[in-house]
Amino acid sequence: MTYSLPILAVLLSFCLVYVTKPDNKSHFKLILAFSGAFLLALTIFELFPSVYESADAKTVGVFVMLGILLQIFLEFFSKGAEHGHVHIEHDKSGFPWPIFISLCIHSFLEGFPIEHHHTILYGVLVHKIPIAIILSIFFLNSKIAFAKALLFITIFSLMTPLGSYLAGHAQWVEAYYAPITSLVIGVFLHISTVILFESSEGHSFNLRKILVIILGILFAYFI
Repeated sequence: MTYSLPILAVLLSFCLVYVTKPDNKSHFKLILAFSGAFLLALTIFELFPSVYESADAKTVGVFVMLGILLQIFLEFFSKGAEHGHVHIEHDKSGFPWPIFISLCIHSFLEGFPIEHHHTILYGVLVHKIPIAIILSIFFLNSKIAFAKALLFITIFSLMTPLGSYLAGHAQWVEAYYAPITSLVIGVFLHISTVILFESSEGHSFNLRKILVIILGILFAYFI
């Protein structure tokens, strides 16, 4: 499941978009809000205690901050696609290499903590499905060739399992478990909080979104 579910989640999301052809990503804002709350809560409940038990607190803090900075850097190239805020110029048919590479790096890093914390798999899946749907909408509605869009989605689906495989089979990953996991925590913190902020239009009160966020936290607590 560690390897197959992330692949299936992305590819099935692409197929769903191809068949149903939704043209508006606004319908997925509640799902995004749930995914942000769920991933944030799992990170706090599962990952934080493990790294603080394994390494010096200040070292953990440094790598968490490095993870946040890394994700900010990646978003200069991905244009915020990791949290559903992607803008692809429809008048261009060239392949968006910066988005492709930055999203693959982000997806690759997501796979590392799954090997030791299997509940994180559910957080990654809940985060990945709406993002894959939104990416698929934009790629299929753009002038990018269908074959290129399919290739992008396929490679994107493989990156998280690749990170998990490396975490389970490379000794150097095990040796640097706490720093690597802390780095990923920083990535997760940035992504999930940005999702929660962006899911609130104009920072106005929205009861449905508040309830969805609370639900995401409760799911993470009892999983």
